[in-house]
Amino acid sequence: MFKDNWIQALAQFETQGIPCVMVTVLEDKGSVPRGAGTKMLVTEEDVIATIGGGHLEHIAMKTAREMLINADTDMKVEQFNLGARLGQCCGGMVTLSFEPIGQPRHVLAVFGAGHVAKALIPILATLPFKVYWIDEREAQFPDHLPRNVEKWVTDDPVGEVAYLPENAMYLVLTHNHQLDFDLARAILKRGDSRYFGMIGSLSKRKRFDYRLLERGFSQEAVNTMICPIGIASVKGKHPAEIAVSVAGELIACYQGETIGSKRPTTSTNNDSKENDVTRPAIEPLKVKA
Repeated sequence: MFKDNWIQALAQFETQGIPCVMVTVLEDKGSVPRGAGTKMLVTEEDVIATIGGGHLEHIAMKTAREMLINADTDMKVEQFNLGARLGQCCGGMVTLSFEPIGQPRHVLAVFGAGHVAKALIPILATLPFKVYWIDEREAQFPDHLPRNVEKWVTDDPVGEVAYLPENAMYLVLTHNHQLDFDLARAILKRGDSRYFGMIGSLSKRKRFDYRLLERGFSQEAVNTMICPIGIASVKGKHPAEIAVSVAGELIACYQGETIGSKRPTTSTNNDSKENDVTRPAIEPLKVKA
C-alpha cells in the first residue's frame, strides 16, 4: 500500500472499487501542522498520507469513517481552531474538506448462512453494500468471501445487533423461528433500522406481530418489519429467485423508495419455504419475553 503517495493510492482504490474520503486542508491561518493543499485519504481500514497528526487528524479520520459508514455522498467543510480545547498547541486555524470518493456503501447485516443467503451474497458483492454476514455455524460459510462482505461467527447472533451502526439495514434469514423472533425484538428495540426484512410467510408475519405487540412494541414499530420480503411480483421459490427479488427490494430501499410492511397477496416467493430448512406447520407460540 502507498502509505505516503495518495495519488497512487487513489488510483488503486478506484480500480478496486474501494470507497474513501479525501480530506484536504483548504485554508490555514497562523501556526498549523500542514499548509493548504495537504491531502489525506481515509478508507474503512486504512489511512494514506497525513494532515499533520495529533488530535486534529484523529477527529478528521473519525469524521471520514462516519461518512463511509453512513454512505454520505455530500462534501463537508469544517473549521478547527488548533488550541487547547482540541488538544493542539499550534494556536492556528485550519479549514478541512471531506470529499467522499467512490460508491457509497450501505451497511447491511445478514443473519443466517443458508441457501437464500448464499445465493444473495454474490449479488450484494456487485452493489454498494458493506455486509456483515452473521451465523453460529462457521461451516456454513463459503471459503472465499467478496471484499465487501465480513463474516461474523458467533454463539450470540442477537447480541451482535447492539454492535451495528445506526441507520443499518437488517435481513433475517436464519434456520430457527425462535432466533428470528429474538432478532426481531432486538432490532425493533434499537428503533433505528433503515430497513428490516425477515424471510417468512404471511402466517408467520401474523404470529410474530401478535407476539411483538404482546411484549409491548407499538404497532408503528412492528410495521417497520418487512415480512414477507422481496418484490411481490416475483413468485419463484428457488433460492436464486428469492435472492434476486430481495436484492431488488434492498436497492429500492437505498434509492429512497418506501417499502410496505406487508404484502396484499397470500402467496409469496418465501411463503412455503422460509429458508434452507423445511419446517412443519407451527402453531402460534406462547413464549414469554
